[in-house]
Amino acid sequence: MKVWLLRLRRVPLRALVLTVAVCATLTACGGSGAARDGKPVVLTTFTVLADIARNVAGTHLTVESITKVGAEIHGYEPTPGDIRTASKADLILDNGLNLEAWFAQFVGDAEVEHVVVSDGITPIAIGEDAYRGKPNPHAWMSPLNVQIYVDNMVRAFERLDPAHAADFRANGAAYKAELQRVHTDLTSTLSALPPNERALVTCEGAFSYLARDAGLTEKYIWAVNAEQQATPQQIASVIEFVRGNAVPAVFCESTVSDAPMQRVVEATGARFGGTLYVDSLSEANGPVPTYLELLRHDADTISAALTGRKP
Repeated sequence: MKVWLLRLRRVPLRALVLTVAVCATLTACGGSGAARDGKPVVLTTFTVLADIARNVAGTHLTVESITKVGAEIHGYEPTPGDIRTASKADLILDNGLNLEAWFAQFVGDAEVEHVVVSDGITPIAIGEDAYRGKPNPHAWMSPLNVQIYVDNMVRAFERLDPAHAADFRANGAAYKAELQRVHTDLTSTLSALPPNERALVTCEGAFSYLARDAGLTEKYIWAVNAEQQATPQQIASVIEFVRGNAVPAVFCESTVSDAPMQRVVEATGARFGGTLYVDSLSEANGPVPTYLELLRHDADTISAALTGRKP
């Protein structure tokens, strides 16, 4: 099944019409070699979901991400190039929980199966700011939650490609076993921290699920990435928390500027503990080319900075 997704922000209508006109003259608009090999195409909203989906799909499906490595997912704005990618899609996966603010405009009235992979998890509510009471969208930062993501993907892939249903189930079971091992390693590493070091201070409130799993107290500058961030009041609140709890190190995420957190460092003397990854993987030669490596990197970075050891 092919789909045109045209309701995009900040894309001139003339450009969209031209894109459609050009594509209408081609046999495979925007098609890649992978899309022409007969495999169904699964489109995810960001790189973390794409990596998880590839582990479940194995060699039977082509999995692509709308956003690229390093993209900030919350306020992403689809481009005409995304239309060409979406024109190949047979299934669309998104995280849900209000993560992809742009997603409803992207899919529009598309006649393509759409699965929210977070369905079935128990969300943690955001406790402050304009997002108070809404679900924290970063549910994938818990390997336990991602086991539910995997189950949702397996069922969706079975519907998409019934001939390979047994392989999807086997791949899913194997990947869930890896997730369980990472969860055990992560929680045992972080649970060994002494009381004043069991605080996770970050730029965005993206670690509520990880903090819950590992028994850490979470503090952040802003709740959800937005265009206007880091008010003086938010920074002052974090400074007070770090001072009051003698927190030894603070962190920021790879997809946002760490400048506000550096102000906390200057005011408190806490160390800047390093960059954490949440919304995006790295390039293949970077520190977190896969989701499992993302979790391991973050757990080791947090533990090393809070204890003062080298990662």
